[in-house]
Amino acid sequence: MHEQFNFAIEVLGTISFSMSGSFAAMQKRLDPFGVLIIAFVTSVGGGTVRDLLLDIPVFWMHDLLTCALIILTSIFTMVFKSFEKNFRVTLFIFDSFGLGLFTIIGVQKGLHADIHPLICVGLGTITGCFGGIIRDILLNRIPLIFRKEIYATACIVGGSAFLLLTEFTTLSYTIIQIFTILLIVSIRTLAVKYHWQIPKFYGYENNSEM
Repeated sequence: MHEQFNFAIEVLGTISFSMSGSFAAMQKRLDPFGVLIIAFVTSVGGGTVRDLLLDIPVFWMHDLLTCALIILTSIFTMVFKSFEKNFRVTLFIFDSFGLGLFTIIGVQKGLHADIHPLICVGLGTITGCFGGIIRDILLNRIPLIFRKEIYATACIVGGSAFLLLTEFTTLSYTIIQIFTILLIVSIRTLAVKYHWQIPKFYGYENNSEM
């Protein structure tokens, strides 16, 4: 049951980030090949960096299912765009769920590798965020993680909650996973809705970029 749920998380995370990347690419009016490339790097970018840091085989290079999911999801998204005109909202929804799902995958990979829990939170954050960073760089945008919105912070809070609940409660592992994913999505959603920001230590008066 536990392994099946982990598999479901990986599949849903791949689909979510693939759709996120596809919608972001279509916002920039890329051709179908460009949409596929952006969807691919969004889906596997974070996991690739994580696996390289852990010095283990990169997951998607031995998993045709991941590649097939990305291709099929991208094609579906390009067809679906005819019915969905509000790219911004759709991109936000799938990006938020991908963030939550992939953060949990990264934390668990670190635990399985016997990495210190604090580093596991970092691996979860990398898994959740780096695909989006690569996506935004390729699309010539400032990555979300570097903007005003709370993004990586949601991963850190969620990853920490996952470790604390696993260590100090008797809740089932599946319940903890679901709670953590929803926590990350909720933090991200509330942060955007109510304009939560991390305090800054500089002004805007002389900064033309702001």
